[in-house]
Amino acid sequence: MKSTEFINLPLRFWIVALIAFINSVGFTLLIPILYPYAKAFGLSDFEASLLITAYAASQFIATPILGRLSDCLGRKPLLIMSLIGTVLANIVASLTPVAWLLFAARVLDGLTGGNTSIAQAVISDITHPAQRAKAFGVFGAIFRLGFVAGPTLSYFAQTLPTPPGVSSLGMGFLVSATMAAIAALLCLCLLPETLPRPCDFQLSWRDFGLNKVMQAAVNPRLGRIFMSTFLSGFTFTIFAFAFQPFFLNVLRQDAKTLALVFAIFGVLGFVTQIFALDPLTQRFSLVNILATTLAIRGVIFLLMPTFPQVSAFFCLIIIFGAINSFPLPLLDSILSLKSEPQEQGEVLGINSSYLSISNAMGPAIAGLLVSLSYKTPLWVAGGLTLLTAWFVMTNDQ
Repeated sequence: MKSTEFINLPLRFWIVALIAFINSVGFTLLIPILYPYAKAFGLSDFEASLLITAYAASQFIATPILGRLSDCLGRKPLLIMSLIGTVLANIVASLTPVAWLLFAARVLDGLTGGNTSIAQAVISDITHPAQRAKAFGVFGAIFRLGFVAGPTLSYFAQTLPTPPGVSSLGMGFLVSATMAAIAALLCLCLLPETLPRPCDFQLSWRDFGLNKVMQAAVNPRLGRIFMSTFLSGFTFTIFAFAFQPFFLNVLRQDAKTLALVFAIFGVLGFVTQIFALDPLTQRFSLVNILATTLAIRGVIFLLMPTFPQVSAFFCLIIIFGAINSFPLPLLDSILSLKSEPQEQGEVLGINSSYLSISNAMGPAIAGLLVSLSYKTPLWVAGGLTLLTAWFVMTNDQ
């Protein structure tokens, strides 16, 4: 990006990017602590997995509604409402003494969790078409930085002094609530309304796009790419949940070290996506890079339970972190190249829906497989990921 293009982005863009960064930090801060926090409530592995499923399913349902409301009532009030929902949900999660309120908190956070899509709508409002690709690129990089900072902050949150009624793991939820409150305050004080022309609110089934999502699977031009997104997300989320009980119970590590592992994921993924992905795309086809990345990911998933030692695990994690950030931007790039300019917004939205569905299904399946053994879901994720790599390679789109 040329420096002049970078500088010429409007001030409102930097405000909403900062809000999105703070929000992504607060969200990713929770990822390393959800499983051990659920276990502290005496939940089974399957019940713990449903905490993740409940959030993802609620978000999938609510995001179209929030997006439609923001088109009619304005971006700013919906963005503030969404952030306040996260504040309330995480305060409840940190203080609750009973498991059902923890589930209610995750559902509330999911139902009000469409703030990223609203932030992207703000960017569309305030940028010229010629600026938009650059603006979304910068926004995506800033948002990904939150995935680096969040797990690191999760580690430090567990070392903070705890107020009465809050555990060290519960402190992560309080810190996340604080981050969302700061973002809401910035939005309230600094971000002007950007919606040019509000409309009357009329929600219909078409706004959910469920028919489009189902029909997209058999689209002769793009259907296999959508399915690749689903399979990639599904296999990854099986691993993302299952490796936590494996790490804690088989490798005998603790929740603080788990947070550091997620931080390693974030740092390595950010660095390689920024510095390695583009040179690779200049030399190799996108499909070949994607299939190779998935194949490496699948082999790593298989090796982890085969060699259940801490030293082997961290060697594999370094390789995994370096290549794990590649599939999503590669799939988005392939879709962008295969679709017409006037349909790219809709196509990428459908692709996000497939990813959301996989995020809801994968953890629940992992929770069931963990009940068999801590190693089983990793072997299953590895085998399915290798099949996904083969599916991508046979894609003749």
